[in-house]
Amino acid sequence: MIRPTTANDTEAILSLATVTLGFEADERAELSLSLSQSFASNSAPFWLTDEQNGSVVGAAYCEPERMTNGTWNLLFIAIAPEHQGKGQGRALMQHVEQQLAKQGHRLLLVETLASLEETRAFYLKNGYEEEACIRDYYEAGQDKIIYRKALQ
Repeated sequence: MIRPTTANDTEAILSLATVTLGFEADERAELSLSLSQSFASNSAPFWLTDEQNGSVVGAAYCEPERMTNGTWNLLFIAIAPEHQGKGQGRALMQHVEQQLAKQGHRLLLVETLASLEETRAFYLKNGYEEEACIRDYYEAGQDKIIYRKALQ
């Protein structure tokens, strides 16, 4: 079941970020702040949770790209390791895309580290095109790859 995220999901999402994406303490704090702001705001960014048997097994988060018309940026997607490779990431990604398209948005951007081969393969498999590479973005030798997908 894919549903909107609630404040009760915060700990599960932070745990997913740590276990799945290797978030450090400062990244967890930033994610926690984003979640808190999202739940406190009436214009909360787009969060979804994939749930099975009452447990959060995946989450996705995207927000509009500032100063654009209909462009969104997927900032976070994670599926618990024991649920990976079973189509849940694809289903969550498709749900995000469908919801954005229904709202009239036109483009979804995703960025990742060049060194994350499986992640990059996931985006390509899901119809994203590699749009740009920013060399040494995160630090020397850590390139950022940006993918894009037209939603309409």
